[in-house]
Amino acid sequence: METFESEDYMTVVVAYKYAANPQDASVDASGAIDWTRAKPEISEYDPVAIQLGRNVADAQDTELVGISAGTSALTHKMATRNALSKGLDRALLFGQDGVDSWSSTKVASALASLVGQIEGADLLITGDSSIDDGAKMMSAITAGFLGWPCFQEVTALEKTDDGYSITQSVPGGTRTVAVTGPVVVAATPEAVSAKNPSMKEMLAAAKKPVATVQEADLELVEAPVAVTGTAKPESKIRKNVLLNGPDAANQLVAALRADGVL
Repeated sequence: METFESEDYMTVVVAYKYAANPQDASVDASGAIDWTRAKPEISEYDPVAIQLGRNVADAQDTELVGISAGTSALTHKMATRNALSKGLDRALLFGQDGVDSWSSTKVASALASLVGQIEGADLLITGDSSIDDGAKMMSAITAGFLGWPCFQEVTALEKTDDGYSITQSVPGGTRTVAVTGPVVVAATPEAVSAKNPSMKEMLAAAKKPVATVQEADLELVEAPVAVTGTAKPESKIRKNVLLNGPDAANQLVAALRADGVL
């Protein structure tokens, strides 16, 4: 395993996912998803996380390290250059075929192990969700393995003398939390504007260091999940009820309540 020297300062880490785009997937008559034509790419929410990490790393003059766990496609040159060109200084990756069938818990344990191998890591940033599963659980589960607090729906993040100032979207507005010590945050798509890499940045990405680890280097937690069945959503017959007149709004509310929608 390749290792890197690190200075005595805090390190910002961003977890990204290299996964198949569901826009290219199809669903058969049984409801099963066919991913064979779907090309893998960086999850659409992750460039925001990388840009936010870049801003925070630049503010404290430290490095930004990307981590990921996925299939062997993750470690191909085009995939690593794509990720590095978005603002990462280096990457630490675990790529192995079959990882796409792992449970979220097992993947999170792999990510936590990768964070543990980065000297000085005190901040882990993730995207709001992943392009394929979209469960919004990875940040919280990884934080659990690390023993760090986790904040989701983060719209702004700044380094302070004692830690980080986190602005979080909550029902009815926002709140700002002061955090000391290491922390995991999941950035909303609106947190920053992700920049498109320039040709210079894409060329420079080819020279940035990438290290890979083996499964034996990770502390994995098994949490098997089995799919017991698939089915398309049940088709419902439209009622074709027309509501009109000055009391139409009240009629609609009453109808929705009768159907258990409200």
